[in-house]
Amino acid sequence: MVPSTLTRAQFDTFWKNGYLTVADAVTPAQLTALNSEIETWVEESRGHNMPYGPPTLDGRPRFDMGAEHRADKPALRRINNPSDISDVFLDVMRDAATVDIVADLIGPDVKFHHCKINLKLPGSDTTVAYHQDFLFTPHTNSDVVTALLMLDDVTEQNGCLRVVPGSHEGPLYSLFDGSRFTGAVSREDEACLLARSVPVTGKAGSVCLMHTRLAHGSAPNASDHSRGLYICVYSAADAFPIAHNPMPSPNEGIILRGEKARNARLTEANIEIPEQPKSASFFTVQGQDSAGD
Repeated sequence: MVPSTLTRAQFDTFWKNGYLTVADAVTPAQLTALNSEIETWVEESRGHNMPYGPPTLDGRPRFDMGAEHRADKPALRRINNPSDISDVFLDVMRDAATVDIVADLIGPDVKFHHCKINLKLPGSDTTVAYHQDFLFTPHTNSDVVTALLMLDDVTEQNGCLRVVPGSHEGPLYSLFDGSRFTGAVSREDEACLLARSVPVTGKAGSVCLMHTRLAHGSAPNASDHSRGLYICVYSAADAFPIAHNPMPSPNEGIILRGEKARNARLTEANIEIPEQPKSASFFTVQGQDSAGD
């Protein structure tokens, strides 16, 4: 494949390490509009003491706050499929430079799977235990990319993503503890992965493209500055889900670049089938209560 948006060096870096950070993935106007919407939602969350709507396609609350949430110190941490309710988030999901970058990596035919916003407001306790996205959203092949758009300047102090370079070419780590789906690797595996992890930082407007099998996690925000990510998941058109979407959307499966695939491309693998969350977000699956619990 000859990339048209990325350089050959960037393309090779992604496939070697399993991730790539690119600056200026959205325009300044788009970034301002995205953050304006988030400011509105954070203010709105002050008036709620438990997850609230408008509901997602499967009836779950769209907005989720951590247990530490208070009106005077909001802890809004997840907005499910914001492209369903916001034109600016829909526009970025469909037409930002990010989509062309993804097409360079796994295209030319690219479709949408789901999106979400993960927020770490100052003082929030939100963490992300180590996992691989593929085991939340398994497909017939692993040409699936998670695009994490940095809505704020992301630093090690405000809870940046940490990734394990090269882990996309390694084993799939179980997200079960016995028969219980925890959404996280075992403590022993996490300790090993954390020791090999590196921080992913960048200026607001940058995007981290992450292979679906890359192991990653993150720590709480220990700073006075917000850390927001707009996370869009894209797949090759011939990669088909083999489990229900944990975050279904009316836009699931729309072709954003190229053409629809008639055939599914199969990669041999032994894949655990995840349990779908019944709560507002996967943070509760990983043991972090929502407000009101």
